[in-house]
Amino acid sequence: MNASNPIPETTLLFERLSPHRSLDSRGFGIVMGALGVASFILGVVFLSLGAWPIFGFLGLDVLLVYIAFRANFRAARAFEEILVTPVRLVWRRVSPRGEEREDTMNPRWVRLETTEDELSGVTRIALTERRITRVIGSFLPPVGKERLAKNLAAALATAKR
Repeated sequence: MNASNPIPETTLLFERLSPHRSLDSRGFGIVMGALGVASFILGVVFLSLGAWPIFGFLGLDVLLVYIAFRANFRAARAFEEILVTPVRLVWRRVSPRGEEREDTMNPRWVRLETTEDELSGVTRIALTERRITRVIGSFLPPVGKERLAKNLAAALATAKR
C-alpha cells in the first residue's frame, strides 16, 4: 500500500533473484578440512624427504583456496528484487557490500528487451524506460533468465491492460 494512495495495490509479480551457490557452509567446511588434511599429509611426506620448503607452500595453497571461497561467499550476498503492480515497477539491486540502488518505473512505459543465443537461450534481460536501460538478473543462468523474462512479460502485459 502506498502512503499517498490508501487503496492497496495488486502484486502482479515479485521476484527475488540471487546468485546460485552450490556449496553451503557445511560443504565448505568439509572441502577445507579435506584439503587441509591432504596438504598436511603431503607436506609431512615432503618434509621427511628433506624438501621442507614444500611444506610451507602447501599451507599457502590452502590459504589461497580459503580466501577464494570467502570472496565467492561474499559475492553471493548480492541480490535483486523486482515488484510489478498495475501502477509501478520497482527494481532494487543490493551489491555484496550492501549498497542499494532502487528505481521505480511506470510499467506502461517499460519495454522488456531480451537477447537470445541459439545455443544458450536468453543471455540478457533489460528493462528500458525513457532511454534508461537497466540490465537485470545478469548472474542468472540462461534457464533462469528465460523463466524471468517469461514471468516479467506476462506481468507487464497484465499491467498495460
